[in-house]
Amino acid sequence: MGQYRLIRLGEQIKQEIATMLLRHEVKDPRVNEFLTINRVEVAGDLAYAKVYVSSFMDDKAVERGVEGLQSAAGFIQSCIAKKLSIYKFPKFTFIADFSMKEGYKMVQKLNALESERKSDE
Repeated sequence: MGQYRLIRLGEQIKQEIATMLLRHEVKDPRVNEFLTINRVEVAGDLAYAKVYVSSFMDDKAVERGVEGLQSAAGFIQSCIAKKLSIYKFPKFTFIADFSMKEGYKMVQKLNALESERKSDE
């Protein structure tokens, strides 16, 4: 399958999972609407897809949410497979992604250094 098509499929899967989270279709109490799907990487043979999940909540809440999504992976796969027409549907693996929160912390540190430098002048 072409690389561009894999990227498009990943974006479609990302959109569908995000919609399911907003509509509260996943009934696991560990999963809430504050989880964000950052990206989806689909393998070239469509066997697997890595779904990266993040949030600005504390790290334990994100990990609990990822566990809830992983336990509901079969349900999520079946719901999305009904909407998308592809010959083979990937198996989802949900991964906690803390890069967004770490980037935000880095920007805060840079802003603090900038304001400190301005106050010294």
